[in-house]
Amino acid sequence: MIFTDEGYIINIRKHGEKSLILTLLTREHGKLTGYAKGVLSKKNLSTFQLGNLLKVEAYARVDENMPSLKLELISPTAVGFLSDAGKLQTLSSFCALCNICMPEQQPLENLYLCVDKFIKQVDEDVWLVNYSCFEFYLLEFLGVGLDLSSCSATGTTQNLAYISPKSGKAVCQDAGEPYKSRLYLYPHFIINPRITPTVEELKDALKMTEFFLNKNFFAANGLKFPQCRAMLASIVK
Repeated sequence: MIFTDEGYIINIRKHGEKSLILTLLTREHGKLTGYAKGVLSKKNLSTFQLGNLLKVEAYARVDENMPSLKLELISPTAVGFLSDAGKLQTLSSFCALCNICMPEQQPLENLYLCVDKFIKQVDEDVWLVNYSCFEFYLLEFLGVGLDLSSCSATGTTQNLAYISPKSGKAVCQDAGEPYKSRLYLYPHFIINPRITPTVEELKDALKMTEFFLNKNFFAANGLKFPQCRAMLASIVK
């Protein structure tokens, strides 16, 4: 097995004195974990940071073996997160979710576009909106996505206003009004990128994706929910 790709670092483990076991989220091959021999040096410290975009050449004699990696920095995208505690916490959450949830070498398809947008636009005002979209489509990628197409109570596609935490389906304004304190807000800004969410809508969307990731993936698979993600809604300003 041999291939060339590019991807973002999502996990770093030291191996011996100078080598690393790295996990990257790659454009064509999804999550990739491999061995980078002898790469640790003062010169390379800035290269091997969570969130950096690297060119990767992967090689393994047998497909089942952990590949050896030859790596080259494409862009120091981690820099955009380092000066802001909220952004750094969000990057940690992103890396943890990707590392735990995603299977090895399964193509991400359209989810990679969300990843790319979140990291490359971290210096823009919409960076947390982009992150919220990533989590929403991560649910879909994992096979536990939400059904926002029509009201679960009436079948209408009009005036959708809420999401039921019980079913993960949309609820229209009239049907949901008596129970709105127990429902999540319908994430219109995810369905229509031209809509700018309010602070409360963004907070609610992050609480909603946290709830469904925890319930439908982590708890369902006996996994512990990442602590670095648990309080992410609190950084919304």
